[in-house]
Amino acid sequence: MADTSSSRFPSSPGRTRRLAGSAGGALGWLKRRIAAAYHGLAALLTGLSARTWAVILVALAGLLAAYYVIGMLIVHHVDDDVSFSPGAPPEGGSRAVAMTAALIERELDHGWVKNDPFFFPSSLLDNMPNFQSGVFDALARFSFELRDQLGRNRGSSAADDDLEVAAGNLSKEGNAWIMQLPSLLPQTPSEVYFRRAIDGLRSYNRRLAAGDAIYDKRTDNFLQTLDRIALDLGSSAAVLDNFIEERAGGLGVDYRSDDLFFRTKGKLYGYVMVLRALRSDFASVIEQSELTPIYDEMVRSMERAARLDPWLMVMNGQTDGTLFPNHLSAQGFHLLRARTKLRELTNILAQ
Repeated sequence: MADTSSSRFPSSPGRTRRLAGSAGGALGWLKRRIAAAYHGLAALLTGLSARTWAVILVALAGLLAAYYVIGMLIVHHVDDDVSFSPGAPPEGGSRAVAMTAALIERELDHGWVKNDPFFFPSSLLDNMPNFQSGVFDALARFSFELRDQLGRNRGSSAADDDLEVAAGNLSKEGNAWIMQLPSLLPQTPSEVYFRRAIDGLRSYNRRLAAGDAIYDKRTDNFLQTLDRIALDLGSSAAVLDNFIEERAGGLGVDYRSDDLFFRTKGKLYGYVMVLRALRSDFASVIEQSELTPIYDEMVRSMERAARLDPWLMVMNGQTDGTLFPNHLSAQGFHLLRARTKLRELTNILAQ
């Protein structure tokens, strides 16, 4: 049988040479154009006067400054709105759980800035990320109480899977971006963990409403939850006191003061919102113990601490306020007042 492969796929060395020549010509043209553009740009730049270079550099610096300043103004948002509401939870669900999930989602929607890399304008913000971190400190503390106390029978049954997911993901650090600098290895960003926590909380609340989960509204559970919040606030008060003792005075300007102030403010705000929601969940316990007036006064005291907002900057001046104010002292005063009211509540519940 005759070999027909040569007729089916005829060789055409001339055509191949023409294609290769065309490709080589195109590549050569491209190289010449790039070289011409490079030499033209080099000639233009070397021909610029020193004054022109100065104008260019100033313009570039101005654009860079505008990029960061305007970007920071757009992103910056310390949301201490105590009227925030997550809406009604599913019938039979927990308002405190709904509030926790809604606060996490709200802060993520505002923009989680703690993990923003240097080329984002928000990377230069400090008040907003510290406030958000403080809010999440409070919410993480409450999620542990949900998992360890409120979400199981008398603290002895197995932990609820959804609450385990929520508490575990809220305990993650908030500074993880999509790449780990300087190695540039990909990683899971913090926002992904926090949204998993939202999913766990909302799944738990749906199951609770359907009767498939536990929310143990006993007096001793309520007491232990309030007691742990009081202990955490006591720890925050001690941190404030130590900072004031070591660094107060002078001109009152201390750029680390605002980091501590806004992180404490965020924690207080987070607890205010959770405690207001717990008032609804444990309404029967509060009313039976005749705690309504004390509870409401405690929440108002904590709100005043959470709403403190120095106009220009946080100052750590002399504690007697002779020359400059000390905003940390004012914050500590309101924090301790709220904690005292919280201790009154726990003492009555313990009787």
